Amino acid sequence: MITGFETIVEERIRSAQRQGMFDNLQGKGLPLPEDTMSGVNDELRLAYRMLKNADYLPPELSLKKEIQTTQSILNHMTDPQKKYKAIKKLNFLIMKLNITRNQSPEFEIPQHYYESLVSKVE
Repeated sequence: MITGFETIVEERIRSAQRQGMFDNLQGKGLPLPEDTMSGVNDELRLAYRMLKNADYLPPELSLKKEIQTTQSILNHMTDPQKKYKAIKKLNFLIMKLNITRNQSPEFEIPQHYYESLVSKVE
């Protein structure tokens, strides 16, 4: 059974079609893009797509991204004091990631140590 709200929506869509509002849409006449979530369970696909469209990253991926950014910045630093602070931050992020994973310590990401990095730079 169609509700009053659905009737209003359908009428507005038909009105927009008659006015030609859908004639110049990007991608008109082209095949739909390939579904990148074909491996995701049907029940979860809509929820995952909504999270993706909202630019949401799970905490683990967000931490990984921050670790990569910090490593990239660290590679271009020359000041030893700033480098030391960046290494401390990097070690903290790696420790945080390792704790959130709930897996064997054998698979943890190793932390970076100040002395080994400074010896490579100098």
